[in-house]
Amino acid sequence: MLVLSRKANESIIIGQDIEVEILEIRGSVVRLGIKAPREVSIYRLELCQQLITEQPEQGQPVPRHSLGCG
Repeated sequence: MLVLSRKANESIIIGQDIEVEILEIRGSVVRLGIKAPREVSIYRLELCQQLITEQPEQGQPVPRHSLGCG
């Protein structure tokens, strides 16, 4: 894991076409802006974890890759 310190209005670049900008820092809450191509799926981790652990009707867990969650 790469750990970086950033201030509001500063960005990082991931690969050649994904930019993550720190929009606002208010207490312990950080607002991020993410610029990425439309074909890149972006999910909150807790949503992916919830979808992965839910059991569909067949009783089988949902594969992570089918959700775009890694």
